[in-house]
Amino acid sequence: MGPFAAEFKGGRQINPRRAFQKCSLLGYERGMRLRAGHILGLAALLALLLAWDAARAEGLRRAALIPQWEPQAQFAGYYAARAKGFYAARGVDLEILRGGPASPPSALLTHGRAQFGTLFLSTALRERSEGLKLVNLAQFLRGTTMLLVARRASGVEKPEDLQGRRVSLWEKEYNIQPRAFFRKYRVGVKPLPQGFTVDLFLRGGADAMTAMNYNEYHVLLNAGLDPWELTVFPMRDHGLDYPEDGLYALEDTCRADPDLCRAVAEASIEGWRWVFAHPEEALDLVMVEVRAANLPTNRMHQKWMLERLREAMTPPGGPGPGPLSREEFETMARALKDEGLLANPVRYEDFRVPAP
Repeated sequence: MGPFAAEFKGGRQINPRRAFQKCSLLGYERGMRLRAGHILGLAALLALLLAWDAARAEGLRRAALIPQWEPQAQFAGYYAARAKGFYAARGVDLEILRGGPASPPSALLTHGRAQFGTLFLSTALRERSEGLKLVNLAQFLRGTTMLLVARRASGVEKPEDLQGRRVSLWEKEYNIQPRAFFRKYRVGVKPLPQGFTVDLFLRGGADAMTAMNYNEYHVLLNAGLDPWELTVFPMRDHGLDYPEDGLYALEDTCRADPDLCRAVAEASIEGWRWVFAHPEEALDLVMVEVRAANLPTNRMHQKWMLERLREAMTPPGGPGPGPLSREEFETMARALKDEGLLANPVRYEDFRVPAP
């Protein structure tokens, strides 16, 4: 007899197929009840975790940081400090806004849309001299990464060869070093406005261009140019080693909440240290930001950027990220004054340390 043979119970014939179906249905219903119980339990646990997280977040001071440019490895330390909980550990819920040409840090700080921003030291000093009371919380790039780049085939081998050449330059404080370079070697150039790409140089519209060694220089290499085809003048090698990226806030922000400013500065420094100790994981965080912004870059370029930034931020024997020194401040202030870009004198004590 097969498995579905008829059985008798109490004189009543039982259909084995129906009995099997009934048992299966009972088992299914019991399984569903158990599964539903598990789901409800998980939902309750999730709700509890969310409630706990929200309660914890309510105890954090909220603030926003605006980087000076689009998402890239230049800001990896801040992404890491947020992702690894360094800001939260110091009681800060920090939002990192998207930077770029349409979102200058000075404007967002002025209008209260951000409490912290990253800026070149030259930019922050110029803004302070014009009335925007910025204070430096920490200095990250203590030297310059700026270059002048020319095609070797054009006959440019030494600074004097730039005489009469077309050179594309960024605006205002971003061309302080190139102009000082031209004065130092007594060359007259034909300046051209430089945009956000290297296209003008690649198409032969400029004989030389300004570049950052962590960004535009690598873009040129990726475009097909070999290093031996280029003549490169690093500004630091010509006595023009000016500090660049720092962390800033308004003086009023630091007066109102000095603990907040201290916490953001300390967490940001910790973020950069973590980045240099975990470069691949840091690149993962950078690429999340890059993809969210839909930017035309790739991991290889961001890795180059991060490696060059590590070299610039942590040179052998250097102090690394931390307080802005008086020497750094005075070097930059003199250069701005020489270029006529310092509207009013700025004191180191006011610029680096918020007034009590």
